[in-house]
Amino acid sequence: MSEPVILTCAVTGGDDVASRYPQLPVTPAQIAQASVEAARAGAAIVHIHVRDPRTGKPSMAGEHYREVVQRIRDSGSDVIINLTTGPGARYVPALDQANGAAPGSNVRPPLERVNHVIELLPEICTLDMGSVNFGAGALINTASQIAAIAAAIPASVKIELEIFDTGHLALARKMIEDGTIAADSIFQFALGIPWGAPASTETMLLLRNAIGRDAIWAAFGIGRHEFPMVAQSLLLGGQIRVGLEDNFYLDKGVQAQSNAQLVDKAAAIAAALGHSLATPAQARRKLGLAAA
Repeated sequence: MSEPVILTCAVTGGDDVASRYPQLPVTPAQIAQASVEAARAGAAIVHIHVRDPRTGKPSMAGEHYREVVQRIRDSGSDVIINLTTGPGARYVPALDQANGAAPGSNVRPPLERVNHVIELLPEICTLDMGSVNFGAGALINTASQIAAIAAAIPASVKIELEIFDTGHLALARKMIEDGTIAADSIFQFALGIPWGAPASTETMLLLRNAIGRDAIWAAFGIGRHEFPMVAQSLLLGGQIRVGLEDNFYLDKGVQAQSNAQLVDKAAAIAAALGHSLATPAQARRKLGLAAA
């Protein structure tokens, strides 16, 4: 068997899709329970957004993050908690006025995007490394915004760099070289998002070859690309990610009813390729995190 691979489960995400997919966890209790179930299925890390428990719409409310994290910690699970700093970047331009924002925009100052990380001290948090067109708008992450968020992340929190396109990786490498971002940060390649880097072998290989030999990296695919990218990342030496944030289907026309089902399928793919899934303790050692 090869070295155990770290699987992250992204349990709910930040898109406004809860009304279409009732299996998506919405309330803090549901998100925490989905995280614990994913960990039982084999996820070493859970990646967490939060939602308004009344509407299911994306939220940035600190009390929701606080409840999710506390519930996971109180559950007795030793799963690694990874909190997002992505929300607060969405900009939808008004098409009939200068410098206007249309409904759906939620651009926030950098510190508002990281306050929950400062308070709750997860073991990992994400850092989006650039802007990308997204739906009717764009996710705006300029170099100055990224640097401000990075500077506010506590030293005890490992940074996971979200790479949506090749230019994002170039900026990440520059910021690591100049000390803006910690050199031991994790690289996460997000593939298949419309108008971002495509979910292909060529793209993943390009990104992998552009980082240092000793860097830890993972990759995931969106929608129908999720499980092909699980296999491709394993073959190229990366870590893996699945979850209802990224994909709602186990197979064509067959919806997953839980995050744990997606983890189970990824675990079967890993086993077929000679990999076991890393436990949280094994993942902590690999990532240089303190023992739980």
